[in-house]
Amino acid sequence: MVRREISAGIQQRIGPEYAGPLGILQALADGTKLLFKENLLPSRGDTRLFSIGPSIAVISILLSYSVIPFSYRLILADLNIGVFLWIAISSIAPIGLLMSGYGSNNKYSFLG
Repeated sequence: MVRREISAGIQQRIGPEYAGPLGILQALADGTKLLFKENLLPSRGDTRLFSIGPSIAVISILLSYSVIPFSYRLILADLNIGVFLWIAISSIAPIGLLMSGYGSNNKYSFLG
């Protein structure tokens, strides 16, 4: 919220003040807007890979939090190989992004 206010001040425009008092509900408004956006699928290419790729990336990132101890009593998975499992799960996220890039059938998707 503060970052958006500073960005608006630098760009000489009005900041996010219209969603709730002092713009507190701006994150909720942005999330609602994101949920109702139109899904765009490529006309040529593999639509399954294009759709599943971002899901694999997000799920692998969320799963990587399962081996991180948040406090002494809040440990989701107490494993002896926690670091190795975290590295293995975290290495799946780029594969999901590569899948969606390949599924778009765009010649620029693998450049960077």
